[in-house]
Amino acid sequence: MRGESQSNLRNGTNTMTDTRRASADVEPDTPDPATPDPAAAPAPEERGEAAMVADVLAREAAELKDKLLRTLAEMENLRRRTDREVTESRVYGISSFARDILAIADNMARALQTVRAELKEREDAGIKALLDGVELTERELSKVLEKHGVRKFEPHPREKFDPNLHQAMYEVQDPALPAGTVAQVVQAGYMIGDRMLRPALVAVAKGAPKAVAEPVGNENADSEPPGPEQG
Repeated sequence: MRGESQSNLRNGTNTMTDTRRASADVEPDTPDPATPDPAAAPAPEERGEAAMVADVLAREAAELKDKLLRTLAEMENLRRRTDREVTESRVYGISSFARDILAIADNMARALQTVRAELKEREDAGIKALLDGVELTERELSKVLEKHGVRKFEPHPREKFDPNLHQAMYEVQDPALPAGTVAQVVQAGYMIGDRMLRPALVAVAKGAPKAVAEPVGNENADSEPPGPEQG
């Protein structure tokens, strides 16, 4: 009986082993890739909601891009405006001070003209040295003004009168000059940068007066009419 039991155990073990081998040889069921999975495909409602979300995101992205471009443009305009204001402040910030200095330069020039006219014929070394020093000071003052952008200009005679650059003080009757041109320069003008700091004071030529045409009379108006011809 012990031999039969051992034989049965062996047979049972072989049967289980064969069953396991048979089950291992059978391939598991795999889904066909050509057949769509109903669980993986989104429902129509989900596809509609996804499209709406995509549209909303696209609009928000476009709005943010437009705001970004507008902000960049405003920043660039602000930078340019700031640079221009800084440049103008550096160039034109001394306008008031320059006008005050011009008054001193005018007084110095007038003093030199007067002294030269009075002491031109004298040969005094001290006076000559004084005049040379004042002239040197005037030249240095002009150089300093030019260094800071203040330029002196004097219109030429026969130059056309420009109200943007010149200020008419009086008119001069001069038939040799065209009407509306500069006849004399009373005081030089000054520019600072591209702006007028002080216009030049000038006299404007009025031109020759037009001749009044005399009426031409009939030479025979006062003569007696001829008498009747003698037959």
